[in-house]
Amino acid sequence: MRTKGMLSHKKSLNILKKTNALLEGHFVLSSGLHSSKYIQCAKLLSYPHLAKEICTTLAKKIKKNFKSIDLILAPAMGGIIIGYEVGRLLKKETIFCERIHGKFVLRRGFKIKKGSKVLILEDVITTGKSSLECVKLINKSKAKTIGFASIIDRSTKKSLRIKKKIISHMKIDVPTFKKNNLPKNLKNIPITIPGSRFIR
Repeated sequence: MRTKGMLSHKKSLNILKKTNALLEGHFVLSSGLHSSKYIQCAKLLSYPHLAKEICTTLAKKIKKNFKSIDLILAPAMGGIIIGYEVGRLLKKETIFCERIHGKFVLRRGFKIKKGSKVLILEDVITTGKSSLECVKLINKSKAKTIGFASIIDRSTKKSLRIKKKIISHMKIDVPTFKKNNLPKNLKNIPITIPGSRFIR
């Protein structure tokens, strides 16, 4: 049963398609896995009036599942806007980490206080690699990771490295493949490498 004010899966998919956030082709994801679909949440978030309902629904789910949050940590680039919007809705301090020489660090005066309860928030989770890199920063600060959240959870039991439950606005099941195990139809489509993991 859907909570009042929550967007349906169908309506959410329509918004993703309307904003060209759901793309089809042959993509190499930031996890290194290959897929026939790519979710570019930056396109969704470039239409704030359409993204508003999705962010509001996610914020409600987060509030329901996590009774106490001191800080929201969002990995750059994808998590920055969603982190800001959900942080605004929940009235929580929100910071982001960014890659320097391929590794996440805190810059711009951002700090994680010792003992604070931190929620990691992403746009899309496939394997959870970026989120688990954030966990290292939280552990280094002697703080506590209380959980993980995202707009889209496109993980599978096989691909996901996170052991805790992920709170997401919506779950999308899209098969992913390793480079040496591509289906024939995917092999015939030119590769696109989206995302920001490879930005230096």
